[in-house]
Amino acid sequence: MSKHDAVEVILAKRDHGELSDSQIDWVIDAYTRGEVADEQMSSLAMAILLNGMERREIARWTAAMIASGERMDFSALSRPTADKHSTGGVGDKITLPLAPLVAACGVAVPQLSGRGLGHTGGTLDKLESIPGWRAALSNEEMLAQLESVGAVICAAGDGLAPADKKLYALRDVTGTVEAIPLIASSIMSKKIAEGTGALVLDVKVGTGAFMKDLERARELAEVMVGLGTDAGVRTVALLTDMSTPLGLTAGNAVEVAESVEVLAGGGPADVVELTLALAREMLAGAGRDDVDPADRLADGSAMDAWKAMVRAQDGDPDAPLPVARESHVVTAPSSGTLTRLDAMAVGLAAWRLGAGRARKEDPVQAGAGVVWHARPGDTVRAGEPLFTLLTDEPQRFERALASLEGGYDIGDATSYDAAPLVIDRIS
Repeated sequence: MSKHDAVEVILAKRDHGELSDSQIDWVIDAYTRGEVADEQMSSLAMAILLNGMERREIARWTAAMIASGERMDFSALSRPTADKHSTGGVGDKITLPLAPLVAACGVAVPQLSGRGLGHTGGTLDKLESIPGWRAALSNEEMLAQLESVGAVICAAGDGLAPADKKLYALRDVTGTVEAIPLIASSIMSKKIAEGTGALVLDVKVGTGAFMKDLERARELAEVMVGLGTDAGVRTVALLTDMSTPLGLTAGNAVEVAESVEVLAGGGPADVVELTLALAREMLAGAGRDDVDPADRLADGSAMDAWKAMVRAQDGDPDAPLPVARESHVVTAPSSGTLTRLDAMAVGLAAWRLGAGRARKEDPVQAGAGVVWHARPGDTVRAGEPLFTLLTDEPQRFERALASLEGGYDIGDATSYDAAPLVIDRIS
C-alpha cells in the first residue's frame, strides 16, 4: 500500500494547504506511471492554479519531474555549456542566430526546442523548412555535434522529464496553463534535466506574449531564476517586450531567411539587439565574457557555425527555402507614422495562413507567414505595401485579414513613444 492517495493530495491543496515533499514525490511518480488518473491530476492542477504554491513546493515539484526521467551530462565536452529558453512570442526567431553565434564564441549550446502551438511559432517548425534538416537526434549524435560544431537545435527526447510531457498535454485541455508554479516547473524541469551549466531565460511581456502583465511576468522570471539557482545552474532572466512582433517576419521559411540575414551581419535592428543581449548573458554565465559576440557576427564565424550546424543535421544551408504559392499585399490606408503594430494580431494572421497549428498533430506550411514592411516609428505612405501575406491556400487570406484588422495604428510621429526591448534583468 502506498502512503498517499490522490484525493488526500487534492484536498490538501484545495483547502490552501502546503503539500509535503513526500506527497509531491508520490503524486508525480504515480501520475507518470498511470496510477493517478488524468481527472485527478487536472483537479490538482486547478487547485494549484487557484491557490498557488510556496517556493519550497515548486522546487520539490520540479525535482520530482526531473526524477521521472533521465538527466543529460555534458561534462565530457571540451567547452562550457549555456542555453536559452524563451517563453514564446511572435517573430521570435532568436534561437536560430543565437545558438551558432554563441558556439562561435567558444561555448557549446544544447538547445532542445519545441514546435509551435497557436499563435506562437515553434523553432523546430522553422528549421524544418530547410531542405533535409531533421529535428530528431539521439543523445550520442547530440553530444558528438556539440563537440564538433558547438551548437545543436533539436527535439527533446522522450527521456527528459516524461512527467512534464504528460502534464503539459493535460494543462492544455483543462484551462490550467496559466498557473505560474506549473509553467515554471515545466520549463525548468526540462532545462535542469538537460544538464546545461548556464541558462538565460527570455521572459516575454505584452500582447503577443503568454504573460500580458509585467508583474506576472516578473513573478514567473523570479520563480524560474530561483529554481535554476537552487539546482546549481547559473540562471538569469531578461524581461523583454512582446507588444510588437520581432523583426519583419512571422512564419517558418521567412523567419529562417531573416535569421540568415542577421548571421550575415545585417537583419532588423531589434533582432540583432536581442540576439546580442542574450548572447552576452550566455557567455557571462559560461565564464566567457572576454569575447564580444558582435565581432563574431561581423567576421563571418557565426555564419560558418550556422552552416556547420545545419549540415550536421542533414540540412542544406545553401538550398533555396520554400516559397508560398499565393501572396496578398495589404497597403497602408493612410500616410503617417506607424505608431502601433500588435504582436497578437500578426501572430494570429500567420497562424491562420498555415504557419502554425491548432492541434499538436496538425501539419504546418513551410512557406506561410506574414511579412511587414514597416515597424513602429517608421513612416508609411498611403497605398504602399504594409503587409505581405503568404500561404499555399488562398481561402486562408480572408480570416488572416480579419485578424489584422485593428492590429495597427497610423498616426503622427509625436504620438509614437518607443518602448525599450529589454525591460529588466533578473538574477
